Amino acid sequence: MKELGEYLKQTRVGNGVSITEACEDLELSTSQLENIESGNVKAFKDIYELRDYIKLYAKYLGLNSDKVLDEFNGFLFQHTSKISLEDIAAAQKKKESEEQERKVKSPYTKEYKEKFNFMPLIYIITGILLIILIVYLILNFIHKQPERTDELKGDVEIYEFA
Repeated sequence: MKELGEYLKQTRVGNGVSITEACEDLELSTSQLENIESGNVKAFKDIYELRDYIKLYAKYLGLNSDKVLDEFNGFLFQHTSKISLEDIAAAQKKKESEEQERKVKSPYTKEYKEKFNFMPLIYIITGILLIILIVYLILNFIHKQPERTDELKGDVEIYEFA
């Protein structure tokens, strides 16, 4: 990356452009452009952002941006191919734990489990029981035998009329 940064710096100087002028035209800070020219990749948090800056800078200097990006991608390949699988796994775990910590916990973002609504079930059961009760009362009323009323209750004395 230092070679690429040095190449970009030499091209800028060869075109007679000051670093301040380039920063104003590209709307970048002086420190960002100096870090690109010195090959300081660690100064950038996002490698894709750095890639976009390099592409923009190469176009500004009148260079073939595709060839410059190929050089940058070659650097990235060499740099990332030296990372062990354990380091990649550790970085992934760290990223996941940071994401868990960053989750916003509020009543508006909380995920609620869908609760089962028992009210329709209660209404159905109550309706069925009510229908059974009504049918029972109707059948009981229809089949009810009239009460026997004997006119002669108690000890029956037979009277004879003469």
